[in-house]
Amino acid sequence: MTLLTTPLDTLHRELGAKMVPFAGYDMPVQYPTGIIQEHLHTRRAAGLFDVSHMGQLLVEGPGAAAALERLVPVDLQGLDQNGMTYALLTNEQGGVLDDLIITRWDEQRFFLVVNAGCKQQDIAYLRAHLADQQLTVLADHALLALQGPAAREVMRELCPEAAGLVFMQGCPAAVDGVPVYISCSGYTGEDGFEISVPAAQAAPLARRLLALEVVQPIGLGARDSLRLEAGLCLYGHELSEAIDPVQAGLLWSIGKVRRPGGERAGGFPGAQLIFQRMSDGSPLRRVGLVVEGKRPVRDGQAVLDLQGAQVGSVTSACYGASVGGPVAMAYVERDLGEPGTRLQVDVRGRQVPVVVTRMPFIPQRYFRG
Repeated sequence: MTLLTTPLDTLHRELGAKMVPFAGYDMPVQYPTGIIQEHLHTRRAAGLFDVSHMGQLLVEGPGAAAALERLVPVDLQGLDQNGMTYALLTNEQGGVLDDLIITRWDEQRFFLVVNAGCKQQDIAYLRAHLADQQLTVLADHALLALQGPAAREVMRELCPEAAGLVFMQGCPAAVDGVPVYISCSGYTGEDGFEISVPAAQAAPLARRLLALEVVQPIGLGARDSLRLEAGLCLYGHELSEAIDPVQAGLLWSIGKVRRPGGERAGGFPGAQLIFQRMSDGSPLRRVGLVVEGKRPVRDGQAVLDLQGAQVGSVTSACYGASVGGPVAMAYVERDLGEPGTRLQVDVRGRQVPVVVTRMPFIPQRYFRG
C-alpha cells in the first residue's frame, strides 16, 4: 500500500523525523529529541504539530445548520459566527461514527475537521445525508497545530488579530499575505491554535514558526501522550460505533436544546437510545488509571478487580511525562469507577496495581478570556 504524504513531508525528513504509517499517511512519530522531551517542551513552551492528515470539509447552503443537526447532537443553529463546537456523529444504535470539530464560518457555511482514519467514510456519510447541501473537501489545505503556553506569544508576532481568540473561537486571517483560518483549539490540553493554510504555503509557514526559539517540532508520539494526560478521547480507542456518549463521559457534548425537554430535543441518529442511557446510566464508565510503579500497561489489556475477575479493559496507555509515570484510560464497570478504587491490569499474566483517578491527569490550560 502506497502511503499518502502531507505538504510537510520533506520538512519532517529534513528535521530527522522517524516516520511511521498512520491512517494511510507517512507521519512523524518523533524527532531526534525524543517523545518525552517533545512532550515536556509542549507543556512549557510551544510545539508545532503537522495534523494535515485530518480531513477539512466545508458544508454550505441554505439550512446547513438544521441539516447538520440531524446528524449531530449539538446546537448549531445557536452557534455564533466563528464559534466552534465539539460534536459526535452518532449512529442509530447510539454509538459514535466519529468525533469532530464544527466551526460556523457564517450563516450558511460550516467548517468541519474530522479524524484521518474516518475521513473517507465520513465524507461518504455526509454526502449521503446532506443531499441539499454542498460538501467540499479542502484537499488543497494543510493543518498546523501550535500548542503550549508560549503559543499565544508566538501568535501575537505571527498574526496579531488572531492572538485575542479564546478557546473554541476562530477567525479568518492572513499571514504574510496568505489567507488562513485560525482557531483557538487543539488536542493537548494546552492553550494553542490550529491554522488551516493552503498546502503550498504550509512548509514556509512551518519553517517560519520553527525559526523561533520557543517552537519545536512535535510528532505523533508526544501528541498522543499529551492528549491522554489531558483526558481527551481518541477515536478507535475511547470512541467507536459500539460506545455511546454517556458511557464515554461525553454527556456535555449533547447540547441542552437537543436533550429531552429541550427546544429541539432529539432528531439525531440514536437519540432515543442515548436518552434512555442518560436516564438509566451506563454499565461501563470511562476512567483514568494511575499505574503504581514503573511497569507500563497497554491498550486492550484486561482490567481486573482485586479478586482477579475482569471488570473492564484499557483503551489508551502511555508514560505520562508531566505526571512522571505510566497512566491509562479504561472502561470499567460503573460501580468500580469512583476515584480511589484499587484495581489491577493483567500485563502478560502479571497483575499490575492501578488506582482509579479523576481526569484530566494534569490541569487543562485552555484560554477562556
